[in-house]
Amino acid sequence: MDASRAPRAHLDDLGLPVPARPVRRVVSLVPSLTEAVAATAPELLVGATDWCTHPAELAVERVGGTKNPDPGRIAALAPDLVIANEEENRAVDLDALRAAGVPVWVTVVRDLDQALASLDRLLTTACGLPRPPWLDEAEAAWRALGTPAVRARAVVPVWRRPWMVLGRDTFAGDLLRRLGVRQLYADHPERYPRIPLAELLAARPDLVVLPDEPYRFTADDGPEAFPGVPAALLSGRHLTWYGPSLAEAPGLLADGLARAGLRP
Repeated sequence: MDASRAPRAHLDDLGLPVPARPVRRVVSLVPSLTEAVAATAPELLVGATDWCTHPAELAVERVGGTKNPDPGRIAALAPDLVIANEEENRAVDLDALRAAGVPVWVTVVRDLDQALASLDRLLTTACGLPRPPWLDEAEAAWRALGTPAVRARAVVPVWRRPWMVLGRDTFAGDLLRRLGVRQLYADHPERYPRIPLAELLAARPDLVVLPDEPYRFTADDGPEAFPGVPAALLSGRHLTWYGPSLAEAPGLLADGLARAGLRP
């Protein structure tokens, strides 16, 4: 291609231009995207949030939390690219980085298909990497499920005090749908509505799904609020992260649902 015709910018998932240039230094503000880059080209990562826990041996500069990153510390790392997510990260922080001349690529993920496409664009277009085998494995693992019938009507809390549940257009809700779980608030106007516990119980769910993040539900913290309702305690990483964990997520999530009595 004629250099004069080469693209000067790519568009991220928000449609915002990001300079098209070699990427050798990456700061990630999203735990699942940190894992995705680490599993594909770990040498690129120079910074990540305090919440980026995978891989366990990750040794990079920590730049604060997903909701309160330190723009000065990030800029000092001289990244070629900061990767973020429109739900995980605040627009004001990303705007501050752009104002400082730091390129930012923002992902948008509301369902599995969007996650797979977004990951491909992030890694191949934004970072200039070959498509990684784990992404093909993740796509194949979910495709193998087919389209299961609805096996349970569930409420899916993600927080308590106050109680918040999955609503419309959520990545986790789409994964559960593909496993035969219909969440009762999938048509709610809000994506993460606050619903009083009495209302959750009155909905008469067949199942309550309790992930261990963002709120860490456990066998002793969560199921007791839903007496008589089977509780599925699931790995939040496999239910809410879009990255290499997607390859093993169908099996692990199905096992967790089976332990709660939900059979194929």
